[in-house]
Amino acid sequence: MNKDEFLAQFQHVRVVPPESDFPLRVQARPAAVLLPIVVREDSLTMLFTQRARHLRHHAGQISFPGGKQEPTDKSLLDTALRETEEEIGITRQYIDVIGTLPKFRTVSRFEVLPFVSFVSDTFSLKIDENEVDNVFEVPLAFLLDKTNHFIHWVERKKAVHPIYFIPWENKQIWGATAAFIRNLSNHIHHKAN
Repeated sequence: MNKDEFLAQFQHVRVVPPESDFPLRVQARPAAVLLPIVVREDSLTMLFTQRARHLRHHAGQISFPGGKQEPTDKSLLDTALRETEEEIGITRQYIDVIGTLPKFRTVSRFEVLPFVSFVSDTFSLKIDENEVDNVFEVPLAFLLDKTNHFIHWVERKKAVHPIYFIPWENKQIWGATAAFIRNLSNHIHHKAN
């Protein structure tokens, strides 16, 4: 799939049901992430970060650049772009935001808005080692293929909830990050009834 084919599928107007998220009983804190699709000469890849291992929350997990909305952010888009620049050094000039996916509530009480974007392959990384250990890319075609997705069901407070997993090489993409990918796959591969 190339950039034009992706855009043709992404920009349809059908409403696609999102994957199940966590039912929060308290108000969620607003957050945003950037789903950076890197436009390579012959393919599309998706860029991920691996969180620093010394962090208090979600240490070592695979994630997208992003975080909680700060009072100085004018919008959730500002949050996603600011966090991307702070975490991995990719500035707005390399990013073309093309849309959003549904908000997703996490067990950690965030309501996250994912921004789907194209990123020019001319970017250079400047990793903040206080937040990020590693940055890597995965072919978008692999991620959108639902045969590579797994769901583990867990019981919490007498209710069953899904945890999503996508294995890639020696890494495990899981949780909200995998759910964002599943929502993107649902959107791209949605078949109208």
